[in-house]
Amino acid sequence: MRENKVAIVTGASRLKGIGAAICRELAVAGFDIFFTYWTEYDKEMPWGMLNEEPQALKDELEKMGVKSFSMELDLTKENSPQKLFESLTLKWQSADVLVNNAAYSTSNDFSNLTTAELDRHYLVNIRATTLMSIEFARRFNKNSGGRIINMTSGQFRGPMPGELAYATTKGAIDALTITLSAELASRGITVNAVNPGPTDTGWMDDETKKALLQRFPFGRVGKTEDAAKLVKFLASEEAEWITGQILHSEGGFLR
Repeated sequence: MRENKVAIVTGASRLKGIGAAICRELAVAGFDIFFTYWTEYDKEMPWGMLNEEPQALKDELEKMGVKSFSMELDLTKENSPQKLFESLTLKWQSADVLVNNAAYSTSNDFSNLTTAELDRHYLVNIRATTLMSIEFARRFNKNSGGRIINMTSGQFRGPMPGELAYATTKGAIDALTITLSAELASRGITVNAVNPGPTDTGWMDDETKKALLQRFPFGRVGKTEDAAKLVKFLASEEAEWITGQILHSEGGFLR
């Protein structure tokens, strides 16, 4: 019996989050799932999370008929990619897909941004994404079919006042995606990025949602499954000729 392909998804702490939605969509496509989470960060954020959410996601995925493993992982640590892949190889020989979904985001601007806060954004959004991608590529042992999918936020489509550190570090993911795609094509790995646009993951209050609705031609805000379905396509065999692209799954959002 043919074994399922394996997908790694970082930053899947919350059941309402994009990471969890990506895990579900990849499970629908028949991937076994290895996901990471970091409860300390999400508990500090306004949306919060419950301790049992990662286990609930794992149980949900297994009920869908795939294997699922998870680990709590602090992506600010230099050795986090090695720890992840060492843990993964105890379950599977290798992975076929890496989705760099984890992100660090706090509100700040030129008047209050500190060195420490900028560093925290850099460590998760840029360093971890880069090093995780490198570790995946070095360990990829097939002739083709490898997929790296980064999550970006459309920084080059318009400014993000009040999110200076986030916009700066997430914007660099576009450059990483384009250059890394050229380097890894010979190894049979595609590299793309997905911009989900404003997505309701539990952070939108009624006032925010009302303001955003006016800027979506379809009359609704983004759902987590919108971007997750695009990730599922990019992870598929049908997407083998797509690489080095930043794809915008944001329903025609007007800036």
